[in-house]
Amino acid sequence: MARLILTVDDSASMREMVRATLTSAGYQVVEAVDGQEALDYARENPCDLVISDVNMPRMDGITLVHELRSLPHYRLTPLLLLTTESSQEKKLEGKRAGATGWIVKPFNPDQLLATMARVL
Repeated sequence: MARLILTVDDSASMREMVRATLTSAGYQVVEAVDGQEALDYARENPCDLVISDVNMPRMDGITLVHELRSLPHYRLTPLLLLTTESSQEKKLEGKRAGATGWIVKPFNPDQLLATMARVL
């Protein structure tokens, strides 16, 4: 069975690019438009990996990572942040919240898949 990946981004075009990359590599993908929608989904549906943007309405990606880490199933689940943010301060904030890794947009599809392979 294909691994289930939750992708979170308020940009429809970015969700589409990530979904195309992941489905072509054999992953099953579910999408959320912001951190709150992702958290609501994740509470009821265990995922194998979460890829989230940082800057989103309702709930940002760093808060989402923090909230996911408080759920039993997500304590060890890889949580990647895929974002335009590249400052060391933001990266440290993400790491403190529990992020597994950080990828800067625009992303290279091969780099994303290689990062996922390392953490899965």
